[in-house]
Amino acid sequence: MDGTTETAPPDGRTVAPDAPTRVASPGARGDRLSRENFLVVALLLASGFVVILNETTMGVALPPIMDELGITASTGQWLTTAFMLTMSVVIPTTGWLLQRLGTRGAFILAMSLFSAGTLIAALAPGFSLLVVARVVQATGTAIMMPLLMTTIMTVVPPHHRGKVMGNVSLVIAVAPALGPTMSGAVVTSLGWRAVFWVVLPIALTALAVGAVLVRDVADRARQRLDPLSLLLTTVAFGGLVYGLSSLGESAQHATPVPPAVPLGVGAAVLVLFVWRQLVLQRSDAALLDLRVFLAPGFALGVSVLSVSMIAMFGSIILIPLVLQEAMGLEPLATGLVLLPGGLAMGLLGPVIGNLYDKVGPRPLVLPGLVGVGVSMLLFAMLTPASPLAMVLVAHVALSLSLSLVFTPVFTTALGGLQPRLYSHGSAAISTVQQLAGAAGTALFVAILTLRQVALVDGGTSAPYALTGGARTAFLVGAAVMVVSVLLATRLRKPASPEGAGGPAFH
Repeated sequence: MDGTTETAPPDGRTVAPDAPTRVASPGARGDRLSRENFLVVALLLASGFVVILNETTMGVALPPIMDELGITASTGQWLTTAFMLTMSVVIPTTGWLLQRLGTRGAFILAMSLFSAGTLIAALAPGFSLLVVARVVQATGTAIMMPLLMTTIMTVVPPHHRGKVMGNVSLVIAVAPALGPTMSGAVVTSLGWRAVFWVVLPIALTALAVGAVLVRDVADRARQRLDPLSLLLTTVAFGGLVYGLSSLGESAQHATPVPPAVPLGVGAAVLVLFVWRQLVLQRSDAALLDLRVFLAPGFALGVSVLSVSMIAMFGSIILIPLVLQEAMGLEPLATGLVLLPGGLAMGLLGPVIGNLYDKVGPRPLVLPGLVGVGVSMLLFAMLTPASPLAMVLVAHVALSLSLSLVFTPVFTTALGGLQPRLYSHGSAAISTVQQLAGAAGTALFVAILTLRQVALVDGGTSAPYALTGGARTAFLVGAAVMVVSVLLATRLRKPASPEGAGGPAFH
C-alpha cells in the first residue's frame, strides 16, 4: 500500500482497481513536485524531443532514398503523407487511450511502436516496407505528444504551468530545427539508413529507462472503445488530411483522385463523428470528448493556434523551396540557415513560460502574432538575388514571434479544463495541429504554384517565378494573421477549475 485512497470519480467513470489516485493535493508535499513525477515529466520531454526530431529528417533524406530504391518524387512523398495520415487518424483516439492505459502503459506503447518502426525503416529492403515503418513510427509519435501535455496538466499546478509548457515549446521548436541539419550531415557521410540507426539507440534507451521509472500519475478508466467512432475518425480525419495534402499537389499536376472527393467525404463523416461523440459523452464513453470546447478559453485558444499553425507550416514548406530552388543552396546549407531561428524559438520557450505565469496570455500573444505577420511581409520581399542574411533575419523574427504565441496559447486552452478532460483536450489540440498543418501546406503550395505558372507563362525566368509565387503566398499568410490578432484580443488567463491543483514544479 502506498497510502493513497481509492474514491469514485464525481463523473461516474470506473477507475481501475490497480490504479489509485496518485496526484497529491497542492500542499500535500510542501507544494513540491515529487521526485517520481519530476522524472516522468523529464523523461517525457526527452522522448518527445526524439520522436519530433524524427519527423523533420525525411525531407533531406528523400533524394538519396529515391535514388537507391528507384522511385519517383510523387511516390517518395508517401513517406511523409503516410506519416501525416497516420498521425491524423491515431491522435483523436489518444484521449481514450491515455485514460485506458495510464501514463506508464501509454509511454511504453508509444516508445515501443516508435522504436519498432525505426528499426524496420533502417532494415527495409524496399519502399513498401519503408512506408509501413513510417506508419508504425507515426503511431508512436501520435501518442507521445498528447501524453506529454496531459501529464504536465495533471501534475503541475496552474501557477507553474507556463514555465513547464515553455519546456514543451523548447522540444517542439528545437527538435524540428535540428532535424534537417542532423539528417543532412548524417546522409552526406553515412547514407540515408544511418538517419534511423542514429535515432534507434536513443529511442531504445528512453524506452528502457521509462519502463523502470515511469508510473501512472493519474487515474485510469475502464472505458469501452466504440468501434463505430474509430471507423468514423479514420475516414473523417484521414480524408481531410489526405484531401488537403493532395490539394497542394494538384496545383502542380493531376492527382489520381480529385482533392474535392476526400475533402467532401472527410467533412461529411466528420459531422457523423461529432454527432456520435455528442451521444456517447452523455455516458462518458466518447472516443474524443467534445465538451472540452465548452471550457473557458479552449475554443478561442484552439482557433488562435490553428491560424498560427497554418502560417508556420506554410512557411516551413516554402522557405526551403525558395532557398534551394531559387537561391541555389544545398540541403545541408538550407538546414544551417534555418537552424538559428529554430534554436532561438526553443530557447526562448522557458522564458515565455515564466512570463505567462506572471502576465497571462495577451501581452505575449498579441505582439507575437503581429511579429508573425511582419515576418511574412519580409519573406514576401525575397528574390533570387536577396542576401542570405535577409532570410536569416526574417526566419529568426518568425521563430521568436511564434515562441510568443505557442506556450501561452497551449497553456490557456488547457488551463480551463477539468482534470478528467485533460487527455481529451490534449488530443483535440493535437488533432487541430495536424489539420492546420496540412491546410497551411496545401494553401501555401497551391498559391505559390498557381502564381508561379502564371509568371512562367508570361516569360519570367524560373527562379524569379518561384519567388514571385512565394511572395503571393506570404502576402496571403500575412493577411490571415490579421484574423488571428482579432481573435487573440479576447484571450484571458483561465481560472483554475475546482480540483485542478497539483504539486508544483521545482
